[in-house]
Amino acid sequence: MASSHSQCLENPPDLSSTSGIGSVQELGGLKAYVTGPQDSKLAILLISDVFGYEAPNLRKLADKVAANGFLVVVPDFFYGDPLDVDIPNVDWQSWLKVHGTDKGCEDAKPVISALRSKGVTSIGAAGFCWGGVVVVKLARSDDIQAGVVLHPGPITEDDINEVKCPIAILGAEIDNSSPPEQVKHFGEILSAKSGVDSFVKIYPGVKHGWSVRYSDDDKSAVKSAEESHEDMLSWFTKYVK
Repeated sequence: MASSHSQCLENPPDLSSTSGIGSVQELGGLKAYVTGPQDSKLAILLISDVFGYEAPNLRKLADKVAANGFLVVVPDFFYGDPLDVDIPNVDWQSWLKVHGTDKGCEDAKPVISALRSKGVTSIGAAGFCWGGVVVVKLARSDDIQAGVVLHPGPITEDDINEVKCPIAILGAEIDNSSPPEQVKHFGEILSAKSGVDSFVKIYPGVKHGWSVRYSDDDKSAVKSAEESHEDMLSWFTKYVK
């Protein structure tokens, strides 16, 4: 079991509470990094991997999405307790019991309600690893209008079968947490569903986590990450309007 999760814990970011051009606000009972036009009717939730909402690359991505006219919200679903892999023999299973994806899905709902009360009419959600599982759970309801899942954690066929909104799944070629064969299989299930648009893509030569846990010094890694960001953005531009 641990080996299938080892990629989920690779390349941890150096967290920074001050990164990004947005600000930290409280929304729906959670702290959240918020960026973009505050009066926008279109909002995007970015749901982090286990390293949480202070990851600089995630905030940089939030700012990039916001530059396209979206109000972007990155909630702290871990209540100031992201997984810290610097702790020797960190017990990530105990951490996951406290910070499960079902709880993440429930915690997202008041945030979504708070956005609706601000006048937001259409909401998209993108999630990375842990956050990807949360997005699939949200996509089973009418809470969001579109979803994008990037290198998802463990999602099931049942989850995919219940998806109600347009969803894109962006997977890595080298991924033992969500292998390409499984991602393609999810794509087949989705394309057989009438009335739900879907898009599935496997990015060659990249590993689980590539879209947010890349090194700025690695040009090829940056290029692959940016490609996934563009695909995510075009999905939201099409369906969150």
